[in-house]
Amino acid sequence: MNLGYFHYTLPSNEPVLAYAPGSPEKAALKKIIREFKAQEQDIPMIIGGKEFRSGNKIKIRPPHELSHTLAYFHRSSVEHVQSAIRAALAAKPSWEAMNWENRAAIFLKAADLLAGKYRAHMNAATMLGQSKNVYQAEIDGVCELVDFLRFNIHYLSEIYRQQPTSPPGVHNRLEYRPLEGFVLAITPFNFTAIGGNLPTSAAICGNVVVWKPADTQVYSAHFFMKILLEAGLPDGVINLIYPEGTELGQVCFSHRDFAGIHFTGSTAVFNTIWKTIGENITKYKSYPRIVGETGGKDFVLVHPDADPDVAVTALIRGAFEFQGQKCSAASRAYLPSNLAPVIREKLKAVVKTLKVGTVEDFRNFVNAVIDEKSFDKIKGYIDLAGSNGKAKIIAGGSADKSKGYFIEPTIIETTDPDYVTLKEEIFGPVLTLYVYEEDAFERTIELVNRTSPYALTGSIISRNRQAIEQATEKLRQAAGNFYINDKPTGAVVGQQPFGGARGSGTNDKAGSIINLYRWLSARTIKETFQPPTDHGYPFLAEA
Repeated sequence: MNLGYFHYTLPSNEPVLAYAPGSPEKAALKKIIREFKAQEQDIPMIIGGKEFRSGNKIKIRPPHELSHTLAYFHRSSVEHVQSAIRAALAAKPSWEAMNWENRAAIFLKAADLLAGKYRAHMNAATMLGQSKNVYQAEIDGVCELVDFLRFNIHYLSEIYRQQPTSPPGVHNRLEYRPLEGFVLAITPFNFTAIGGNLPTSAAICGNVVVWKPADTQVYSAHFFMKILLEAGLPDGVINLIYPEGTELGQVCFSHRDFAGIHFTGSTAVFNTIWKTIGENITKYKSYPRIVGETGGKDFVLVHPDADPDVAVTALIRGAFEFQGQKCSAASRAYLPSNLAPVIREKLKAVVKTLKVGTVEDFRNFVNAVIDEKSFDKIKGYIDLAGSNGKAKIIAGGSADKSKGYFIEPTIIETTDPDYVTLKEEIFGPVLTLYVYEEDAFERTIELVNRTSPYALTGSIISRNRQAIEQATEKLRQAAGNFYINDKPTGAVVGQQPFGGARGSGTNDKAGSIINLYRWLSARTIKETFQPPTDHGYPFLAEA
């Protein structure tokens, strides 16, 4: 029974704590890190609110400390995927019928638990499991995830308020229904916040979800799932499983009740998913919603009159924070010939100061890349540049996986505008520079636009307003998130809705009202108070 119209005002972004020496948050975090490292977690699946263990245990090790075992998780089988779908569909009738204010309260409570009671726990899980330093963990695993939960509640309340007009004698209304079936959420390793947002944004809208995180994000996903259950999430609304991708797709993409996918990951995997859904399209009750944020080859275009220090700061932070493992990371930079020498030298000097190591030493700017496969791929690009006449390494370049997957921040410079590291996604701490003639700015804009198949983020560094306007206009399709005099990373919920097009995804803008529409199906209802009783119209009469 609805007894009122409940509105949720626009929230403020969760404040980022500083973790300064001697601060209470730093002491609390270090304590939890020690506790987590002192125990090996046995991580089950959560299906229908119950724990399941397959016995096929997969080890979780910190990427920066391979000698230590954090936990084991239980690999899911095809039968577990099927059970998760059944549990979701069983929970669907009562979940979608729940009054909106009660559904909202669950996720608002989860946000409060995350921002308060479990802040240190989520930061510790993200730092240890994904090798993020404290600042990167704080802005991701706590602040952004809290923002997703609170802002999505506000956005959905705004959607529910949008109603059509009604002329005299008629009442029109819109219902915003959840999708008919279950939603599959496939989430990546690099952002705990994405791992939490993809299943919850669909669930907030009344959908039931099967959630499969990346193996390398299971540790923090497990802690967030526990927070959701403590906040009162009913059994079966979100089901957390850890299958192989092929087995997950085999079951979900052939299921009649498959209603949509919320995905963040590689472009190649998303292309395969889209193709599979297309091949199975006649099996589904409805056309599935396909929402994906995929790869990036993000650019920084420096204008001849840019401030060199602004450019250097944008490149260092944009390229090397979280080891370049952000979809939005600055990966290619275009420097004008008049500023290239000074920018090059400043970049080299800063790279020498960047400390690389474990997350437990808060002085380290750079930590480990996520796993051996990623390490080997990144090192391959670095080795190629070191042996190629078209490119050279001007800073960094060393890599060592004996104790952890450590790659030194690396800067490559090339004279070939089509060089491979200007085009292909690397997903590591590697930045490629290309120097253009200072009088060729307009031609370079076109070069930036056509070099990469991706279109996620990019930035222009300039003090010239006409140049800024020109780049903004001509690069309209080259980046879904465009930055002026800043790095191309760090989108904030409620401030910069995130997503790109071309090879970077469907641009459905996580952290905005746009994304929530994808998890709703509208129904129009018209009620006529004095219905006609004669089929005739006045025009039928003889003049």
